[in-house]
Amino acid sequence: MTAGLSRAQLARRVADDLEDGWCVNVGIGAPLLLPEQPTPGKEILYHCEHGLLGVGPAPAGEPDPDVTDAGKNPVTLLDGAASFDSSLSFAIARGGRLDLCVLGALQVGENGDLANWLVPGGNPGVGGAMDLAVGARRVWVMMTHLDKRGNPKLRKRCTFPLTGRGVVDRVYTDLAVFEFVDGVLTLRECAPGVTPEDLVPLTEATYRIDLQTRGVPA
Repeated sequence: MTAGLSRAQLARRVADDLEDGWCVNVGIGAPLLLPEQPTPGKEILYHCEHGLLGVGPAPAGEPDPDVTDAGKNPVTLLDGAASFDSSLSFAIARGGRLDLCVLGALQVGENGDLANWLVPGGNPGVGGAMDLAVGARRVWVMMTHLDKRGNPKLRKRCTFPLTGRGVVDRVYTDLAVFEFVDGVLTLRECAPGVTPEDLVPLTEATYRIDLQTRGVPA
């Protein structure tokens, strides 16, 4: 089996599914690569929870230290972008104004539970994930299929503290795309070079298979 998608390829794959006109929050980690991906013919408005709307890719030249994404990486602001305080930013998140949030995850349960803020024994880092997970109209997870120890991150039940119960709509990993269809975790797509059989020993969660055909990511 191949190594699957790189982080950049995974971001490209997620970006391909964004819809024109969506307001999209990007969480810390791999999702922060999304504004780097071009979306020709589609206007995507990226939101950062600390108070930016209209986030663009990293600057080509000298960065402005006051313009960063949620991971404190330098970004640009597109024409018409806005900045505002945290109260307004979280009003957007909690008020159902976000069409989508894309979050990283430590674990996702086969029931749609999300755990992404604490490894037991580690330092907590919930940030705004709980607000985003329950406030956005859709929640997509973007993560590696396995953790650093080689354990499946798609679990029968999350063993880490939860961020939200039953909130996940879709999961993009470096090996596959899964979607919750009528509440059932469903394998939709395998990464190039990966087969459904390859995923069996790498996935603890129970899922059904209903593959959809797509092109190979660039």
